[in-house]
Amino acid sequence: MAVSLSHTFRSLRHRNYRLFAAGQLVSLIGLWLHSVAQSWLVYRLTGSSLLLGLVGFCLQIPVLLLSPLGGTLADRADRRRLLMLTQSLAGALALILGTLTLTGAVTVRAIFVLAVLLGTVNSFDQPTRQSFVVELVGKQDLPNAIAINSSLINSARVVGPAVAGVMIATVGEGWGFLLNGLSYGAVVAALAAIRLAPRPPAPARGSALAEIRAGFEFVGGHAPIRALLLLVGLVSLVGMPYVVLMPIFADKILGGGPKALGILMGSTGVGALAGALLLAARSDARGLGRWVGLAAIGFGTGIALFSASRVFVLSCVILAGVGFCMVVQLASSNTLLQTLTPDRLRGRVMAVYSMMFVGMAPFGSLLAGASAGRIGAPLTVAIGGGLSMLGGMVFLARLPSLRARARQIGDSEQVGAEAPLVPVSARPQEPAPQRTR
Repeated sequence: MAVSLSHTFRSLRHRNYRLFAAGQLVSLIGLWLHSVAQSWLVYRLTGSSLLLGLVGFCLQIPVLLLSPLGGTLADRADRRRLLMLTQSLAGALALILGTLTLTGAVTVRAIFVLAVLLGTVNSFDQPTRQSFVVELVGKQDLPNAIAINSSLINSARVVGPAVAGVMIATVGEGWGFLLNGLSYGAVVAALAAIRLAPRPPAPARGSALAEIRAGFEFVGGHAPIRALLLLVGLVSLVGMPYVVLMPIFADKILGGGPKALGILMGSTGVGALAGALLLAARSDARGLGRWVGLAAIGFGTGIALFSASRVFVLSCVILAGVGFCMVVQLASSNTLLQTLTPDRLRGRVMAVYSMMFVGMAPFGSLLAGASAGRIGAPLTVAIGGGLSMLGGMVFLARLPSLRARARQIGDSEQVGAEAPLVPVSARPQEPAPQRTR
C-alpha cells in the first residue's frame, strides 16, 4: 500500500522539530566530514591500523564511563539549554583541531587529547539529545521522529564523506575540521529558536548515584530492554569497528585514496538513508522486535561479504546493504527502548543505550586495530560479521519470551509497552477504547 509523504514525514508538522532537524542536518554533515578527515589524518601521520583504533578508543571511552551521569542530568535539567552548551563545546573543539592542522602544529597526541575531550562532551550530549526528541513531537509521533533523525544522520553520511574526500584531496584535512566547527552554530541557533512549555523539574529521588543505580536496576530487571541493549552492544563491539579500518580497505585493499574512502562511507549512508525512510513510513512500532534480529543478521552478513570483496563497485553495493541493516537495527532498537521506558527514566535508559552503542565501540576499535595488525583487516572484519550474525540469531530465538515480558512492562509501568515487540498478526483484537497505543 502506498504511503504518502505527509505520513512518512509527519514529525515535521511540529515547528520545534523542524527547527531541530534543520540544525541537526547541517551539523551532522560537518560531523561526518570531521570523522573522515580525522581518520585520514591519523592514517597519513602514522600509517598504523593500531593507532586508527586507538583514536577511536579515545573518542568513545568517555561515553562508556560518563553517560550514566549524563543521563541523570538529562532527567533533571533543562535539556534544551544543556544541548546548547554541549553543542557549543563540541564546535570549539573542532575549531581547535582545525587550527592546529592548518598551522602544522597538529600531533597524534593532540588528536588523542581532543578526542577524549569530545568524547566527554558526547557523554552528556547523546543521552540528552535522544531523550529531548519526545519533548518536540510527543509520544504519538516519537517513532517517526526517531526514524527521521536516522534519515538526517544518513543523509549527512552520504554528503559529509563525499565532501571530505574532495576537501582532503584538494585543500587538506584542516579546512574540514574548521567547517565542522562552524556547522555547530546551526544547531545552537535552532535550539535557541525552539519554544517549549516549561518542563517541571523532576523530583529528586536521592543522590545522583542513587538515580544512576535506579536506571541500571530498571534496565537489568526488564528482559526485553536488556536484550535489546546487549545486542546493540555486541554489534557495536565486534561489527561497527569495520568503519575504523575503512582507510586500510580504501587504500591498500581496493587501491584508492581519500576520494575512495569518501565514496565507500557515502555508500553506507545511501543504504542507511533507505532504511531510515522505510522505518519512517511505518505507522507505529509494532513488530519491530523481529526487524531488530533480522537486521543484525543482515548487517553481519554484509560486513563479512565486504571483507572478501576486492572490487570497488561491488564493495560500494555491499556497504549500501550494510548501512540499510545497521540503521534498521539501531533505529528500531531506539524506538523500542523509548516506547518501553517511562518518562521519569528516559534519560538514564538512553544513557545506557549510548554506553552500548558508543561506549562499547572503543574496545571494538582497539581490538580491531590490534587484530588487523596481526591477522589483517579483512579477516578481522569477517570475524566481527560472523559474531554479529550469531547475536541476531540468538535474539530471534528469544523473541517469543521477550514479547511476553514486554507485556508485563506495559502493565507495571503503564507506558503502553506491550505493542512494539509483537507482530501485528499476533496481536489480540481488542475494542479500540482498550488499546494502549
